Amino acid sequence: MKKFLLASILLVSQFALGQTARLKTPWTDLVDSDSPLQEYPRPQLIRANWQNLNGQWDYAILPKGSLPETGFAGKITVPFPVESYLSGVQQTVGPENELWYEKSFDLNLDRKNKRVLLHFGASDWETEVWVNGVSVGKHQGGFDAFSFDITDQLEKTKTQKIRVRVWDPSDSGPQPRGKQVKEPRGIWYTPVTGIWQTVWLETVPESHILSSYSITDWENGVQVFYPEISKSSASQEVEVLVKDGATLVGSYKGKVNSPLPVKLNNPKPWSPENPHLYEISIRLWEGKKQIEEVKSYAAYRDVRMGKTDDGFQRIFLNGKPLFQYGPLDQGWWPDGLYTAPTDKALLFDIEKTKEMGFNMIRKHVKVEPARWYYHADRLGILVWQDMPSGDMGNRWEVRPGVIRENVEKIRTPESESIFKTEWAEIIKEFKFFPSIVVWVPFNEAWGQFKTTEIVNMTRELDPSRLINSASGGNFEMEGTKVVGDILDLHNYPDPVMPDPKIFGEKSILVLGEYGGLGLPLEGHTWQQKDNWGYQSFSTADELKARYSILLEDLSKYIPRGLAAAIYTQTTDVEIETNGLMTYDRQVIKIPLEELKKMHSKLYK
Repeated sequence: MKKFLLASILLVSQFALGQTARLKTPWTDLVDSDSPLQEYPRPQLIRANWQNLNGQWDYAILPKGSLPETGFAGKITVPFPVESYLSGVQQTVGPENELWYEKSFDLNLDRKNKRVLLHFGASDWETEVWVNGVSVGKHQGGFDAFSFDITDQLEKTKTQKIRVRVWDPSDSGPQPRGKQVKEPRGIWYTPVTGIWQTVWLETVPESHILSSYSITDWENGVQVFYPEISKSSASQEVEVLVKDGATLVGSYKGKVNSPLPVKLNNPKPWSPENPHLYEISIRLWEGKKQIEEVKSYAAYRDVRMGKTDDGFQRIFLNGKPLFQYGPLDQGWWPDGLYTAPTDKALLFDIEKTKEMGFNMIRKHVKVEPARWYYHADRLGILVWQDMPSGDMGNRWEVRPGVIRENVEKIRTPESESIFKTEWAEIIKEFKFFPSIVVWVPFNEAWGQFKTTEIVNMTRELDPSRLINSASGGNFEMEGTKVVGDILDLHNYPDPVMPDPKIFGEKSILVLGEYGGLGLPLEGHTWQQKDNWGYQSFSTADELKARYSILLEDLSKYIPRGLAAAIYTQTTDVEIETNGLMTYDRQVIKIPLEELKKMHSKLYK
């Protein structure tokens, strides 16, 4: 009875609350709440027969363990997090409550002799789903996609009903959460709960292409494809066709669930200067019968560690050393929090980063929707991908080679399992995207544990990319070599680098974070006062002058062995005002052409 009364009070209070936008982007008022984010959500594997379920759903916030049988509080716009303005709710859930969704809809897919899959791009954190009153499964994880085969739960009538329950412990739990906290402050931001990426349906044959990725065999001019087939049989074959525009430049047909090496005719490398993508068709055959065909794309590109003539290890792209320079990109929005208001908004940050003359982005303790990486692939920008952090509390030791007693986090078996499971899913899902060149499992000792084991796990899951084991520390050593490929220091505001005399011959030397120059601009801040940067300024001219000095100092380290650097950061985020753009994306603080000119000197 007590739970019922509390649930009723919550429902009544939510009806009465209004929503206000603290800060709007150019796209805030362009969002169609009935059908937001209608673009195909999985560009790496495209089927024609699909249905988008974004839009108006019923919602309720209830005490944990309660059921929404007394009714729902109102409407929420999926896929915007419930705490965001664009959700139409803008309410905090908290670990003591659960968020419920429900939607009745007409199924507009031809499902004759097909299976129907229900997909969630991402939902934070524990998500349970019912279809027409029947539980179809539960998923734990805030950053990886998941799906359920709901064919057997569908009604014969056109109208169907989905119900979803989400529980998120935020920073009370050990799960990966990135920068979300219950009480936002400093570099820690508003929590995100529930569905925050597209919900959609598609139909597939009984046996179908589940996923695919490819790896470049640089020395032999070959692109090796790895299609994964669901419910396969030994009699089936998979065919890959590679096109450059209308021209077929390679193909291969082989047994299911085996590597398919495609020899490319005159291969064209992908790079930031020339982000060439090949069009891919993947066909599943049973004898002479084609079971299905999906569309995809691929890039011919190679990344590895290599030593230059000066004796330093550097990052080689397509056989040549390339200094990589980019911003720390948090991926937050004042109107949608984790979720960009539109696909054009999602694209905007990457476009402006390229126009500023950066060739790389470090995606910081957040994983984006697949379309973000697709845009990075199309535009040609390198990506360093962090694992979202969680289960904090261990000591941060930045000096390589120190005694490591009590430095790493002692996690519970449950906490370790949660991390490993989600990290493995993220790598499996996102190793498709050629723009990603570095995996970063840990940042500044935030929940860092068993570093060597996690690096080995990462290497096994994806041997084709570099690993930055501990951005900013802690550094696990194997003799005199840092575990992984990269030794990465952080320093604010001025640039520094690891000692090249000690580590330059065995590890790639990187400045993983620096800068953080703050400039709050009136009318474009999350709050009116008490905003901050690592070093704050009053005018854009002061900011530009100081940034120019930082770049001059940075450039002196490159001939001494520095291989990459990351500036904090792309945009302001909540009370942080150290972005090159304001949080609302309305103002770029230093003119694009001036930034590009300054940055171009680094690559020489």
